[in-house]
Amino acid sequence: MQKKFIKATSQYCTVEKHVPAPYLRKSFTLPSLPDSAEIKISAVGFYELYVNGKNITKGHLAPYISNPDDLCCYDVYDVKEYLSEGKNAIGVILGNGMINAFGGGAWSFEKADFRSSPILALEFSAKCKDNDISFDARDGFKCHPSPIRFDDLRLGEVYDAREEISSWANADFNDEGWSHALLAETPRGYLRETLAEPILATEERRPVSIIPSGNGYLYDFGINSAGLSRLKIKAEKGQRISMMHGEFLDGGKLTNDNICFSRELYPYYNEFNQTSVYIAKGEGTEEYTPHFTYFGYRYIYVEGITAEQAKPELLTYVVMHSAIREIGGFTSSDKTVNTLYEMARNSDLSNFFYFPTDCPHREKNGWTGDASLSADHTSLMFDTEKSYRAWLESIRLSQNSAGAIPGIVPTAGWGFAWGNGPTWDSVLFNLPYILYKYRGTTDAIRENAHAMMRYLEYVIKRRDDKGLIAIGLGDWVPVGKPSEDYDAPLALTDSIMVMDIAKKAEEMFSAVGYEHQASFAGAISRDMRETVRRELIDFDTMTAKGNCQSSQAISLYYGVFDECERKKASEVLVRLINEKSDRFDCGFIGMHCIFHALSDGGYDELAYKLITQKGYPSYAHLIDVGETSLVEMFMPDPKDAASHNHHFQGDIARWFTRAIGGLTVLSHNKVKIEKCKIPSIKHASAWYMLPGGRVSVSWQRDGDEIKLDYKAPDGVEIEFA
Repeated sequence: MQKKFIKATSQYCTVEKHVPAPYLRKSFTLPSLPDSAEIKISAVGFYELYVNGKNITKGHLAPYISNPDDLCCYDVYDVKEYLSEGKNAIGVILGNGMINAFGGGAWSFEKADFRSSPILALEFSAKCKDNDISFDARDGFKCHPSPIRFDDLRLGEVYDAREEISSWANADFNDEGWSHALLAETPRGYLRETLAEPILATEERRPVSIIPSGNGYLYDFGINSAGLSRLKIKAEKGQRISMMHGEFLDGGKLTNDNICFSRELYPYYNEFNQTSVYIAKGEGTEEYTPHFTYFGYRYIYVEGITAEQAKPELLTYVVMHSAIREIGGFTSSDKTVNTLYEMARNSDLSNFFYFPTDCPHREKNGWTGDASLSADHTSLMFDTEKSYRAWLESIRLSQNSAGAIPGIVPTAGWGFAWGNGPTWDSVLFNLPYILYKYRGTTDAIRENAHAMMRYLEYVIKRRDDKGLIAIGLGDWVPVGKPSEDYDAPLALTDSIMVMDIAKKAEEMFSAVGYEHQASFAGAISRDMRETVRRELIDFDTMTAKGNCQSSQAISLYYGVFDECERKKASEVLVRLINEKSDRFDCGFIGMHCIFHALSDGGYDELAYKLITQKGYPSYAHLIDVGETSLVEMFMPDPKDAASHNHHFQGDIARWFTRAIGGLTVLSHNKVKIEKCKIPSIKHASAWYMLPGGRVSVSWQRDGDEIKLDYKAPDGVEIEFA
């Protein structure tokens, strides 16, 4: 596809000055029904594509979310079935998307060099009986403002139905009064076809309650997820309905204070904060679903409706996420465990919009550390290969000349001075490694090998005079404390993470025959391990520096201790837990490690207790305070949890599959099966779709015995523990 872009206007939307999303259309004539016909379309930001009045867009927020200085994606449509002999028309609506993400002020998107009004490239080709027909976006497209008067990925949308133009995308529409589209500056990023799965609607929910509140009505949909809301209303012409979406009630009232950073710095949060506004045309029953945004929410606060209009059918929750295939599952006799597993699953899906985001309501950013430590459990539930490979392309394109990686991808430049570091940067290694481990594929290794080498060369130059590394964020969001007030020393978490990613790089490089690179990475891993052991481990007591649960669990999980040392080191971890009244006291890196470290040491029951016991802090406590997804922070007061839909605390799902379900996926063709060691669990089952077929484990407790059944495809190696 060629980079021939057009635009409707040079003005771009701001909070202060609204610029409508444009309609664009072109009519053309076909001498006969085509034998084949295709449209290639790229929009920077988002598009909706219509052929002869029919919306054929692949999914929500097409084509992708990326930095247009690095990458511009396009989609390909087979449109033969939508065309007719004679007159035809192509219509497009353009949304701001990432090219004008002005609502992301905290991350400097409003200062991006690439900021502009949305632009469009399109190519049409058809093979007819007597001749071929082709044209591109610069061949006669015309434009007009649409009813979408304001749209922003994070803030929301304003739609004035009075400005609708009936049949605007139909073949027989008269566009004589429309303006001609303008030539647009060519974006710097290169064009490639979208690789990731589309974002689709997967479920519709009805409200579980409707409560009068202030000047409006509070709709509660029961579960905190992500997607859109569909409005269905009979209204007076000009009636303005405002719908604020959110996840948290304070004193019974919906507040979005937990998802905005500063109302003084960003006063637009007072008016636009996960809010859609619909202005009715007053013609019968009207339906509206926002076009170029999405929301993370459980509740909607609606203003501008009457008591008669405040019915259940007024609003529908349209749940959405990337169409990633489910390939693993788990259930057990323990209701609490099952609920927590579903909460982790919900948080994973709520935060998968082309790539893993940190939260679906506030940032919608691809935080690298969040995705890196969630990759294991997410990939045991869903087939992440296409979406991970697509996002990895953006990650390696964001790498700077020194080899560093920003903390969020895509970025407009934010995330290099703060927000990154080895735990976050490990995404470049962990995602290809997970795909290799679980799916047996090496494409992501080859695609990212050069970037991984550049990063290793960069990070080893950051060692201090002791050989340690302490350059980024550490054991983020420790229990009950401010985000950066963690106990595990930064030198320990950073140095161990570099040790781990270098070890994985050695294995990956060897798998694709890059022996020199493997030797380089292996040397780094071994040297970092020796340095950590020398500088950060007290071998008299087998205690890691920091003398805290996180330090000990991280050191055990990532293999800092030798096999002969692990028993005593595990006993230290248990003592540290006992000293906290058998409660966990970690940041999110430690939380990723602690339950597995306990099971490796033979302490499954203690791990289970930490997760499921009543009272704060525990995962079960989240259920007791009404959470339906996983929180960002474990805090005594739920309102201090920051985000109430984060996925990076979700590795309990992997532990459930392993320690309760009895299934550990060791590689794409090897699994371990073991009996559950937790007496209170009466039965459980787990499954995973290996590349070669489905492997499943189920068991039932019968007195003191466990009756176990398993199935696995031919050729899969099974290890029994």
